[in-house]
Amino acid sequence: MNLNCITVDDEPLALGLISAFVQQTPFLNLTGQYANGVEALQAIHTQAIHLIFLDIQMPELNGMELARIISRTNSLVQAKIIFTTAYNQFAVEGYKVDALDYLMKPFGYEEFLRAATKGKNYFESNEAQLQETCMFVKSEYKLIRIDFDAILYIESFKDYVKIHLAFPADPVITLSRLKTIEDKLPSSKFLRIHRSFIVAIHKIDSISRNTVQIGKVTLSVGELYRDAFKELMGM
Repeated sequence: MNLNCITVDDEPLALGLISAFVQQTPFLNLTGQYANGVEALQAIHTQAIHLIFLDIQMPELNGMELARIISRTNSLVQAKIIFTTAYNQFAVEGYKVDALDYLMKPFGYEEFLRAATKGKNYFESNEAQLQETCMFVKSEYKLIRIDFDAILYIESFKDYVKIHLAFPADPVITLSRLKTIEDKLPSSKFLRIHRSFIVAIHKIDSISRNTVQIGKVTLSVGELYRDAFKELMGM
């Protein structure tokens, strides 16, 4: 698993060194480097970020203040913070904002890699647990969690996919192919019935020879998918 990272430090030499560490680590992807917390916060709101290598002592918005803002967000894939600082008095406060790790300056690549690997293990463990119940799709510069049980049906429009969810949730639109989304779904819960439609089997209200009814929506069963559909439905 590759992790998207940003580095935040108001000292140019420190920012350059940490960014270089990220770039030489195979499973890390550097998406931005910022000299202050305000710029970093804007990036966090517009990008899908896994790890933030964050200095604490900075002007305008310091690292601890930024960490508190992040900890209060409702993001379903919340970025994890690895503090990089020369001041150990912030260690206890760092745990209060659920920091993943705490690197004391000056540190070398070995210490950096240990912390980065901790981040990789964290996200891989979470991903394994979530794969059974949900998936994540990119929409409006964010990764959105979609619970399988909330899906009614999925519809494709050329290069886009629209995921229709149970009320009161709004549909989620993502730039993707339907086959890509299909591969993320458990086959025991979902069925492709048309080149443009995947349905949640447990959300089907009624079926006829060539259509499926989900709520007030009627979906056609494509000719290529009718045999598999009839077999599954015992028709």
